[in-house]
Amino acid sequence: MTTKSRTFQHIPLSVLDLAPVNEGSTPRESFQNSVKLAQHVDKLGFNRFWLAEHHNMPGIASSATSVIMGHIAENTERIRIGAGGIMLPNHATIVIAEQFGTLESLYPGRIDLGLGRAPGSDQATAYALRRTLGMSVEDFPMQVNELQDYFSDEPVSRVKAVPGQGLDIPIWLLGSSDFSARLAAQKGLAFSFASHFAPAYTVPALRLYRERFQPTEKMEKPYAMVGVNVIAADTDEKAQYIATSQQQQFLSLRRGNPTKLQPPVENMDEVWTPMERAAVEQSLDPRTTIIGSKETVRKGLEAFLEETQADEMIISGQIYHMEDRLRSYEIVAELMDEA
Repeated sequence: MTTKSRTFQHIPLSVLDLAPVNEGSTPRESFQNSVKLAQHVDKLGFNRFWLAEHHNMPGIASSATSVIMGHIAENTERIRIGAGGIMLPNHATIVIAEQFGTLESLYPGRIDLGLGRAPGSDQATAYALRRTLGMSVEDFPMQVNELQDYFSDEPVSRVKAVPGQGLDIPIWLLGSSDFSARLAAQKGLAFSFASHFAPAYTVPALRLYRERFQPTEKMEKPYAMVGVNVIAADTDEKAQYIATSQQQQFLSLRRGNPTKLQPPVENMDEVWTPMERAAVEQSLDPRTTIIGSKETVRKGLEAFLEETQADEMIISGQIYHMEDRLRSYEIVAELMDEA
């Protein structure tokens, strides 16, 4: 991969929010906090605010992704609002076209549609969503084609998306392996890689995407965004303490028993076994899970940007206390201003 000097001056930074539900809290409070965060990062100059579709997860409230996107868009001014992403196999493509056509009609020029092919849930939940498992991830390319047709000026389908038809809604493909990298390159679409939980595959997937990219009228060259976990605080020690909430969340997933977002703890060794710690730390690789003070975060983001040559970074951080959550993004914004 050809490398060149990149700094925060060269790329936009965005936010991935999972609408976390804290222990002792409710989804309603989660949505109120997401609005506060979106308004905060809108003013701080972040580029996008994306929400992700998850189901049957007590600690994630963004299951009805398009609904909460509309709520966030209504309460912000400038920032782009998107899905990072919609798990397309869970849905009829006409429904997604109509939902996002509605959002784009209400908030023109501010809506992104990121698409994933994983179910975002277990088999029982997938069945509950679809009532049948006849549609599989192998059908994902066909579904993307259908969705693009619904948004086109002159759809081939006899069924029209109203609203939706003729609207210019940017479609992104999301991935944690090389499948979506290949498809995004083939279709000339923007690509976002989930390096915040699949760090080992990041660089190979980006290389594949760039090497095989086919230009289109809408996109002349590849555009790649990478996910990064960032938990920033005024000291390294405080950041490490705050980060134990995210470690507990990954641990609960590892144990097959997802929970609400837990408050931070002083000593994770009292919570996990050595084997569990190794498994969690493999997912939360220090290259893509950057925890620390402003200077620590600066070095981490610059190193990962140099490694990936990304066009944009999208930052996630599962942080329990709202004041710590807001401060973390303030610190990243300070880095943008100082670059």
